[in-house]
Amino acid sequence: MTLSPKKPNHFVTNNVIEPPFPAHLQQALFGLGCFWGAERKFWQQQGVFSTAVGFVGGETEKPSYKDVCTGLTGHNEAVLIVFDPKIISFEQLLLIFWESHNPTQGMRQGNDIGSQYRSGIYTFNETQRQQAFSSREHYQQNLLSSGFTKITTEIIDSPVFYYAEDYHQQYLAKNPQGYCGLGGVGIKFN
Repeated sequence: MTLSPKKPNHFVTNNVIEPPFPAHLQQALFGLGCFWGAERKFWQQQGVFSTAVGFVGGETEKPSYKDVCTGLTGHNEAVLIVFDPKIISFEQLLLIFWESHNPTQGMRQGNDIGSQYRSGIYTFNETQRQQAFSSREHYQQNLLSSGFTKITTEIIDSPVFYYAEDYHQQYLAKNPQGYCGLGGVGIKFN
């Protein structure tokens, strides 16, 4: 479920970023650190209809970015991906998710520290849930064999997604020199 006042269309794709979405599309929801860079990783993929950034997994209703940055809401910065499964699969999105950040860092991603930067996969159905757990097991083995520690990624059913403020949506397209601390660990998923 997503909660938002009416948002403008996607700055890059010009498609809607809030429901209703065309019926043939599916949704994915990931947290992998600062949502600016995470969103860009996904909007660049063929088959992605639109993306949006927001907050999930906390207790505060309709939090603002300022609220989340206090660390008191329990929310995570997340990116909502609306995609065409005939062009890009959920499993392909999982590969991008795993390779784009360090899922072993707990409540941080690089220099970004706090619960809002934790790694998370928020699933919309049982198929996504099974694929998420399976992919975590696979990537865990790749990381362990390369000297990394245990994955801390939470995998839960999709909580309410609260859209972030408009200026955060597609931020790095609007501000090409903007901050992005997102980076993987250099270990391939396959």
